[in-house]
Amino acid sequence: MKTTNVLFEVGLEEMPARFMNDTEKQLKSKTIDWLKDIRLAYQNLTTYITPRRFAVLIEGLDYKQADQEEEAKGPALKIAKDDDGNWTKAAIGFSKGQGKSIDDLYLKEVNGTEYVFVNKFLEGKTQEELLSDFKDIILGLNFPKNMRWADQNLRYIRPIKWLVALQDEKVIPFEIAGVHTSNKSFGHRFLGGRIEINTPSSYAQLLNDQYVIAETKKRQEMIFNGIRQLEQEKGWKIPIDGDLLTEVTHLVEYPTVFFGHFSEEFLHIPKEVLITSMKEHQRYFPVQTENNQLLPYFIGVRNGTSDHIDTVSRGNEKVLRARLQDAQFFYDEDQKQSIDNNLTQLDRMVFQESLGTIGDKVKRVTEISEIIATELDLSEQEKTQIERAARISKFDLVTNMVNEFTELQGIMGRKYATIFGEEDVVAQAIEEHYMPRNANDELPASIVGSVVSIADKIDTIVGCFAVGLIPSGSQDPYALRRQALGILQINQHNSWDLNINQLIEKVFALFDAKDISKAAEKSHVLNHLESFFKQRAAYIMKEAGIEADIIDAVLVNELSDFSLLLDKAQLLKEKRADSIFKDKQEAFVRVMNLATKAEGNKTIEPSLFEKNEENKLYQTYIDIKDHYQNAIAKKDAKAALDQLTPLVEPIHHFFDNTMVMADDEKIRDNRLALLKVIASEINKFADLTKVQWKQTQVVKD
Repeated sequence: MKTTNVLFEVGLEEMPARFMNDTEKQLKSKTIDWLKDIRLAYQNLTTYITPRRFAVLIEGLDYKQADQEEEAKGPALKIAKDDDGNWTKAAIGFSKGQGKSIDDLYLKEVNGTEYVFVNKFLEGKTQEELLSDFKDIILGLNFPKNMRWADQNLRYIRPIKWLVALQDEKVIPFEIAGVHTSNKSFGHRFLGGRIEINTPSSYAQLLNDQYVIAETKKRQEMIFNGIRQLEQEKGWKIPIDGDLLTEVTHLVEYPTVFFGHFSEEFLHIPKEVLITSMKEHQRYFPVQTENNQLLPYFIGVRNGTSDHIDTVSRGNEKVLRARLQDAQFFYDEDQKQSIDNNLTQLDRMVFQESLGTIGDKVKRVTEISEIIATELDLSEQEKTQIERAARISKFDLVTNMVNEFTELQGIMGRKYATIFGEEDVVAQAIEEHYMPRNANDELPASIVGSVVSIADKIDTIVGCFAVGLIPSGSQDPYALRRQALGILQINQHNSWDLNINQLIEKVFALFDAKDISKAAEKSHVLNHLESFFKQRAAYIMKEAGIEADIIDAVLVNELSDFSLLLDKAQLLKEKRADSIFKDKQEAFVRVMNLATKAEGNKTIEPSLFEKNEENKLYQTYIDIKDHYQNAIAKKDAKAALDQLTPLVEPIHHFFDNTMVMADDEKIRDNRLALLKVIASEINKFADLTKVQWKQTQVVKD
């Protein structure tokens, strides 16, 4: 079949770098879906994006859709024909609607009912009839922010300046916002000129000749290699932040790496401040020694060639010096303040309209930290350090530095707390209580920081739920999901037996006591919070490779010890394919299933046992109970499961020789009570009835 190469390019004013990754992904996926919908196959599809354009090249595109024969279903026979066997208006209308006559109609049975059908031939459309519809793909792209320009009604990411649409050497005609398609594009804003594209396959090279590297990956490689070359030449260590590399890649069309110098007098400022200032304001990469000591140099990326690069470097040095002088001023001014004075200002900073000020939050976090410290039975020294860290945890929010660089909250708190004479562990906790800031961030290293981190996060989560600010879909403005994950990860890391459900209730009581909660029913909010945390726990387990049924089994109980829950889940994952465990799981599940028939909390009466099997099962339960519970208390999942093993044989003998549902009510209730207490212990490990066992079959020769 004949094929063509097709190119679409949209030229715009410079797009924000932060939107470009998603724009290119959308362009690719929407184009692929569109080609599938219009039934045109292709050999290769390549997308391009720079600050001033996005484009897609489709190579080896079928010129024409394949012809189709389609069977169309019409009305049922009882509607299609009248009592005399004549075609009704419904049948006649159906045939005309399909471009056929009643002579083309035939009957076919579907699920016991006869219907009228017709076969029709659909001739495939050509590219000339289809390709101009790509306009809808361009207009269908979604952007976080749009704008209008001139007298146009179109809202788009940036004003459209030119459109290229080519089918081989032929222009595909359409128009958007007064701009008509052509084969004319434009190179680099300052170094390039107008380009005439005669064939789609020459697109990337023509742009390259006009100082535009259209391929994102190629621009990124040029930047990466340029930085690594400087490392080798200068003997530097240049850490490459992935997010910064992506952003810089999307800021330039023709990248050239350069370096500059700043005065060593600024090196006494905390390096986090210098690095942040370079990254956030100027998009520079910092330079370090092999020992991670900051050097007075920076790496920049120019949108152009290496011509006059020394002049570019000097200009950037002047700009950076002004930025660092601002940082110097902020740093000096902040040290003239005091922690106590900063704390008073927190009472004027609103955290959330219904939840009060940052000062109110700090008071709650301090109370919650005390609750957690007591639950964990920490030492008096640790409790004192936790109280102090919680009380001053937010004092840096009113500093000049954090006001300028919000991402330095906690980091500057630690620096300033040390300067103001706070204990090292308290200063460390101020930084750590924000951890983990994202999915890949470190966890707090200290006990003090861990406690305050949990307190701060659970205050935000419970508070937001209490006033109705609950995440839905992709909307989570207070990052409650991330914070819940952080709480669970900290618990797991420290192997703490912290009952999340009980902690939620105590925190909710703080809001309830201050009449902050807007919830009509406390129980509804608490249930919602429990479900919310279990969803986050399930997410962590899923990421660890645990299957859904095992997750459901171990999450049947309260979130009291998350690290133990994970150990149980991993153990059950191993046992799932263990043929030796099959006998055990059958016994345990049989007990748990029948135990559901027990009513109330009946006491076991050994005197009512009629068979030795009852006595044997009961005695075995008594013998293993304490050992089993001790294994659970020691957080040893394997030992706990091993302690249940002696029950297996007595369980089988019990069911083989005992009629549980006896006619005598007392005998029946006593036997059910015995099963119920055993099932209750098994359930403390997991609800094994939820596990879909995948036992390996043993094939005998």
